[in-house]
Amino acid sequence: MTPTSTIVEAFGAIWLFTVEKKGWRPKGGMHVADVGPLAVQPAATYAAEYLRSVFSPGMTAPLHVHSGPEAFYAVSGDTCLETPDGVKIRRGDGNSLHIKGGPPMLLMAIGDRPRQGFALILHDASQPPTTLIHDWQPKGLCERQLSGPPRK
Repeated sequence: MTPTSTIVEAFGAIWLFTVEKKGWRPKGGMHVADVGPLAVQPAATYAAEYLRSVFSPGMTAPLHVHSGPEAFYAVSGDTCLETPDGVKIRRGDGNSLHIKGGPPMLLMAIGDRPRQGFALILHDASQPPTTLIHDWQPKGLCERQLSGPPRK
């Protein structure tokens, strides 16, 4: 564990989240995933906000922006993220994605089962991590992905 580590109990397991250089590994435990690298803007100090969520298919987070990059890891379920630049879709247990800070976004669970996952917002500690917005509307690109391709 390092000063940049956080331990969380969720989804029936104990999780160690660490913001570190690529390739870093703890001395014990099982490595699950690398999510990143995350592009951060220079700041005097950074803060990490971790979120745990369970979304039913079609459920969305409110429209929002972040002051730093956000990384997602889905323990189970499928993920859709829409921004003005388009859509990112990840399917299957263990899927992950990340987005730079700044653009408005809509996160939606897609597929045929609940999405259980985590998010990390790594931001300038002098800025709020999340700001709700009302001046952007998604084009419905995630809604079109709700049922998704058949599972094999």
